[in-house]
Order: sequence, then C-alpha cells, then structure tokens
Amino acid sequence: MKLLIASDIHGSAYWCSKLMDAYQNEKADRMILLGDILYHGPRNALPKEYDPQRVCDMLNQISDRILCVRGNCDADVDQWLIHFPIMADYSWIMEKDRVIYLTHGHVYGKDFRKDESFPPLQKKDVVLSGHTHIPITEPTDGGLFFNPGSVSIPKNGSKNGYMTLENGLFIWKSFEDGEYARYKL
Repeated sequence: MKLLIASDIHGSAYWCSKLMDAYQNEKADRMILLGDILYHGPRNALPKEYDPQRVCDMLNQISDRILCVRGNCDADVDQWLIHFPIMADYSWIMEKDRVIYLTHGHVYGKDFRKDESFPPLQKKDVVLSGHTHIPITEPTDGGLFFNPGSVSIPKNGSKNGYMTLENGLFIWKSFEDGEYARYKL
C-alpha cells in the first residue's frame, strides 16, 4: 500500500490542487493529513489562493481514502463541511511489525514521550507529526520522528511538499523539484 502524507494545507486552494495532483500522479492508495486543513491561523500570512471551501470540495472528492488528525487551526465547525473525520488528536496505522502514530504536533510534539496520555511506544515505532512546517527525520529513544513539512506555508527554507510511504520507504517530495530525501525503515 502506498500512502501520501501531508500536513498544514491552511486553506490554500492552489496548494491543495497541487496535492490532489500529486495524490493522483503517485497512485497512492490513501492520503494521511496531519492537521491544519482549512484555516491559516493568526501567526501565518494568508496562503496563495486562500479558499477553505474549495479545499473542502477537493478533499471531499476522496473522503473515503483520507485519514486525518486535528491540527491547532482546525475547529469543530470544520467538521460540518469536511466529509471525513478530522477531530482526533492522534491516530495510528500499522506498517508491518511497527505502529506509526499520527498527530499534528501541537498536543503531542517532539517531546511526546513526556506526555503520559500519549500511547506507549516501542523502540521500532514511528511518530508522524506536522505543525512546525519543517521537514524532519529524527531518532527518538530507538524509534523515529518524521515531519513531512507543509503543503502551503513551508518554513525554515523548506519547500512546499509532502511525503510518501511505501514498503517501509519514506520519500520527501517538493511540488516543484520532486524527490529530495529518503529514509528506509
């Protein structure tokens, strides 16, 4: 199974359209969204072609193939428009013999192990998180922490993009430049 993993669309119809094209071109089976779907939040400038309703319309077309967690800019009212669940603080999927936890990062960030309400992790497990808008791979007590960066508002010199996971291989991709990093589990 091939997964496309993205975070922080922040209501940009322009970048969501690029994400939808990437989903189709990648021939991904599922899309994982790590929160901050519709709104830009008070700390970010309006992203290109800010249009939350169009973002809803695009994502709702594949609502049966999306797994999503709540970001700090997502609200209960968003769920009225989006046809897939978006309000969980975390979720998880299995990748062979390891658990991959999905979270936005504002509740369970890089110090998630200090939060006793987060599920216990085994050393081989993975945490996928957005929120910082910066792509990262970081070991954590024998496990791994990954961030795909941001679809619409990249930070710290990173580019607009996403990542894929297939057969234990994570690949980070920029919409403009294609693949730029890999990590094999």
